[in-house]
Amino acid sequence: MSGGSKAKEGFKEAYSDFPCTTKRGISAWAMMRHWLATGHLMKFSFSSEQEEFRAAVRRFLADRSPTKEVRRLMETESGFDRDAWKALNSELGLCAVRIPESMGGHGFGFSEHCIVLEEMGRALLCAPYFASTVLGAGAILNAGTPMQQQALLPGIASGETIATLASTEEGGAWDAAATTLTAMKSGGRWQLNGHKRFVLDGHSADLIVVLARAPGSSGNDGLSLFTVQGAASGLSRRVLTTLDPTRKLAHLTFNDVEAQLLGEEGQGAAPFEKTMIEAAICLSNEMVGGAARLREDALAYAMMRMQFGRVIGAFQSMKHKQADMLLEVELAKSAAYFAAAALDEQDADIAVTASLAKACASDTYLQTAIHAIQIHGGIGFTWDNDTHLWFKRAKSSEALFGDAHLHRERMMAQMAALAPASKLAA
Repeated sequence: MSGGSKAKEGFKEAYSDFPCTTKRGISAWAMMRHWLATGHLMKFSFSSEQEEFRAAVRRFLADRSPTKEVRRLMETESGFDRDAWKALNSELGLCAVRIPESMGGHGFGFSEHCIVLEEMGRALLCAPYFASTVLGAGAILNAGTPMQQQALLPGIASGETIATLASTEEGGAWDAAATTLTAMKSGGRWQLNGHKRFVLDGHSADLIVVLARAPGSSGNDGLSLFTVQGAASGLSRRVLTTLDPTRKLAHLTFNDVEAQLLGEEGQGAAPFEKTMIEAAICLSNEMVGGAARLREDALAYAMMRMQFGRVIGAFQSMKHKQADMLLEVELAKSAAYFAAAALDEQDADIAVTASLAKACASDTYLQTAIHAIQIHGGIGFTWDNDTHLWFKRAKSSEALFGDAHLHRERMMAQMAALAPASKLAA
């Protein structure tokens, strides 16, 4: 995927005879056949420059995010280290990867951005990177006017501003139509009232993009996006106690909080939906990074652990399990990589692709975590063993932006809307 958008050949040759017998593989393989039938051809390979970039990010994270540091940070309220956050931007400029050069960024595509996220998932980095660069910056890029983008994005690109997106409410649905938080204009100023839950890094964000609706509106009508300063008067923020302490979530309460309209009034549904599609694909790439790390660690343990005078990796049943894990992780990677490249290409079927990638990554990450714990045996579920850290991230990521069941339903509904039944049956 050179330059994020230059690899569009050879997909049919590489995958036309690819065998897959698992339940998760069947749905992904069926979707790949759909891509081929609709003319989507792609070769899954990274350029040498992208591989060098990946290696540099991996070295940095290996130094800055060992499991000892992950355990330390997950016990703190902020959930990340400010010095490490500054280094992440001063040394590698990672927050600027996808932001346009005219706005202080590097101007790369989603393919490069997802390389960073995959490596962060592998290292289980504790930092507000996803919230700031995927959700916050993504919403501003999709909804903001050029003047607003020029004012807000340079700070995010430099890492000086931590941004996030607040959309989910009490019901926990990642759906714009479920929004109840209201926005009213009084004396030429917008004021927000209501609650937002499960806001990624909402307790520490400097800038919060909020989805709100006009009083009396319903569904996708009357929705707008607003920006709120983290220190705004009337805004109350509380860290939630969750299953996964490595990714902080917050509950936000808005009581006549002053806000600035982002983009056009009443036109927030479309840019929000686009941001959610991008977020699902970015999260899928982060998840396959974590799944790959779990698989490699489990294999290393199996090749070290001795039982009955031989390493347990030499037993046939273990070989089968390792082969199944490899197959599922590589298939999930293919779906995630394809989705990232499809974003760069502005593919018309991107909503279908995003749902496939998220469903496949959700199942694979959690199942790989379960296998990894089983392979480690009695020590696998202890606090001292690090496997549970990735297991908890796998479970929390499965629910984030909708689980595999939700995305498969969306995928099938979108496919049915895009193609006649005869083509889908074929």
